[in-house]
Amino acid sequence: MATATPHGARAHARSQDGTRTEAMPVVPASGWPAPPCEAGHLVWAETVAGGNYTHRVLARGTELRLTDLTGDACAHLLLYVADRPWERLNVADTVKVQWNAYLGEGQLLLSDQGRVLASLIADTSGRHDALCGTSTLVRNTERYGDGAPQSASPAGRELFKLAAAKNGLEPRDLPPSLSFFQGVEVRDDGSLDFTGSAGEGGSVTLRTEQDVTVLLANVPHPADPRAGYVSSPLEVLAWRSEATKPGDPLWEAAPEGRRAFLNTAEFLAARGLI
Repeated sequence: MATATPHGARAHARSQDGTRTEAMPVVPASGWPAPPCEAGHLVWAETVAGGNYTHRVLARGTELRLTDLTGDACAHLLLYVADRPWERLNVADTVKVQWNAYLGEGQLLLSDQGRVLASLIADTSGRHDALCGTSTLVRNTERYGDGAPQSASPAGRELFKLAAAKNGLEPRDLPPSLSFFQGVEVRDDGSLDFTGSAGEGGSVTLRTEQDVTVLLANVPHPADPRAGYVSSPLEVLAWRSEATKPGDPLWEAAPEGRRAFLNTAEFLAARGLI
C-alpha cells in the first residue's frame, strides 16, 4: 500500500486498526485475553518488548504484577509519588532501613522520606538486584557498539529518560533503580556474583501504598556476562485492590516496616487521603 501521499498514509494507518502484536499495550486493559483469575478490574495490561520501556500512574492500593515470560527479561523499576515527584524510590534506604540487600516477598520499597511507596507481596523468581542499577549509554556503547534508545541495544538509563520526560521529569530526576528477574549476590570478598534468571514464568507482585508514577525499562542487567544483547518480553498487569492496613502481617512484620507504614499513614491522613 502506497504511503507517499497523505491519503495513502491514512489508508495504511487505518488498515492496522485492531492489529495485535506480541509486545504492545492493550487498551482498554479489560480486553487482556487472560487476566489473573484473582484480579479485580484490570487498569494496565501490556507486554513490553526486550529493549523497550513503559510507564503509568497507578492509584494507591493497585497491585502490579511483572512476569518474565521466557526467562530473559530484566525489569528495571523506578517509582515516584504521583503528585510529588521529588519523593521517589530510594534504593539505599530500601536496603539500609530493612537490613537487607536482597529483594523478595515481604520487602518494602521506600522513599527518602521514610515512607512506603510499594510493598512486594509475592515473588516466584527470587532473582533480583538492588545494588547495580541499570545500564548506561557509555557502558552499552562499549559492550554492544551502541546504547542509544533507537539502537538495537538501548541502555536502561536512556529509556528511563524518555519515560521520565513523558511524566514531566528530567534526567536529573533519575535515581538508581531496582532490577527484577536477573539476580546479583555479594561474595565474601565484596565482589558481585551475577546469578542470572530463575527461568521463564517468574513473577513479582507489588502493591502500591501511595499514588505512584511507575517507570519500567526492560533491558539486560549491566552485570550480565553474555556477549550479546539478550532481552525478552516482560508482561505487565495491574488491577484495583486495597493498600496495606494495620493488622496486616506485612504491616507488623518488622519494627522498621511498621514505622515506615506509620509515616505513610500519618502523611496521607494529614492530606485527607485516608
